[in-house]
Amino acid sequence: MNKSAIDPMPVYFDRYINQVPDDLEIVPAIQKSILEIYQLDKDKVDELGSRVYEPGKWTIKQILLHIADTERVFIYRAMRFARKDSTVLQPFDENLFAENSGADERTLESLLEELVAVRQGTLAFYKNLNNEQLLQVGNTYNTQISVLGVGFTLVGHQIHHFKIIEERYFPLLNA
Repeated sequence: MNKSAIDPMPVYFDRYINQVPDDLEIVPAIQKSILEIYQLDKDKVDELGSRVYEPGKWTIKQILLHIADTERVFIYRAMRFARKDSTVLQPFDENLFAENSGADERTLESLLEELVAVRQGTLAFYKNLNNEQLLQVGNTYNTQISVLGVGFTLVGHQIHHFKIIEERYFPLLNA
């Protein structure tokens, strides 16, 4: 099932969903995103260290753990929605998570290993959903989103952050 089947299209999360190519179905999209983790230029990330492109922005290590943390929260939501749980789920404070993650004290390898492991768990989850479960809609604090929408949000969320790394962080090496 591809992203054209997402209904309703969730406000706010559409910015991530729209990052994913239209022709990809959810399982191949997740598989492709795992390959993209392996393609991240580790030498450039190591060279940048904890530099940021603007005061108050996260380091690349914080971004990588943010992607994994967000995925854990969202997959929990997707599982509840797929199981027809109608509880309205509360938001999480991504900045609080980043500040308290300890990401900058970790090795790049450990962060990438964790991100791949989390994404592989997501892949296993989505491989085993039927169409009814994929289309099941749940409620978050301020929006409705389907299980399919959550999956494409997660893939697009990684694309979004990897673009920021490429466009705003890597140019710092030439400055």
